[in-house]
Amino acid sequence: MPLSKLLAVQYPTQTMAATTMSNPGVDQLLEFFWRDYSSITPAAAEICNLLAARGERYVNDHIAFRTFNLDPIGVDSLGATFTRLGYTESGEYHFEKKRLFARSFAPPAEELPHVFISELITQDFSPQLQRIVRGLVEQIPASLKNSSELFTRIPSWKPVAYADYRRLLEESEYAGWLSAFGIRANHFTVLLNALSTFNSIGEFNAWLVANGYTLNASGGEVKGTPEELLEQSSIMANRVGWEFAGGEMHVIPTCYHEFARRYEDPATGRLYQGFIAKSADRIFESTDTGVAA
Repeated sequence: MPLSKLLAVQYPTQTMAATTMSNPGVDQLLEFFWRDYSSITPAAAEICNLLAARGERYVNDHIAFRTFNLDPIGVDSLGATFTRLGYTESGEYHFEKKRLFARSFAPPAEELPHVFISELITQDFSPQLQRIVRGLVEQIPASLKNSSELFTRIPSWKPVAYADYRRLLEESEYAGWLSAFGIRANHFTVLLNALSTFNSIGEFNAWLVANGYTLNASGGEVKGTPEELLEQSSIMANRVGWEFAGGEMHVIPTCYHEFARRYEDPATGRLYQGFIAKSADRIFESTDTGVAA
């Protein structure tokens, strides 16, 4: 099955020029996210094609976004786009070591993905980091608060200086990544429950390795357990040439692919729909460069 046919099942191809992207519907927005994400994440299309070759259908469990806790782009502002589309807040998560806060959003229909939005608590970092970050965020009009244009306005800001990117990495890999890429889908997630040719996440991970992918081994290749009702893994982010201020080009980690297997929640009789903070904490490291202390 060709990639375009496979993706049409989950993200119908739209003519984006005919869509009012200041107020897109959920299908148009998901298609926009996928096209942008896959354009800078070669592994995305590769894994889709590999799954299609096995006769599998790609079902997306969740999409994740990163941001700073500053107006107009904090979690509440970004989350407003999804609540307008029928999503509901489903959980809050705190990452003390990385100094992050996150919120998840449950979809209005089972065939739609969950959404996970995290933000860097900027006031917990140095004045220098805060100065660099403010210089980026101030480029976004305050009038866009709560608007879906925060997602579709790419790039979010002018290219960051490479020296500033490196300076941010020293304090926070998360901050460095966000300064370079802005607000865009950080990863998509294959729902392993929807696959029929793999018996476990371990078997799936072995298949990824056999196909040349490097797994995120932080905290173990599998994060979570069946007892916790969620197992996750991810590959390390693709590295591509990226433009910084002044046209300076450097090869850096972009986005990655994640994989999730959910288990039935005895309390509801349905698949567990939440996330596990300690697992997500390790998954964040899929974009690490190794610069941060």
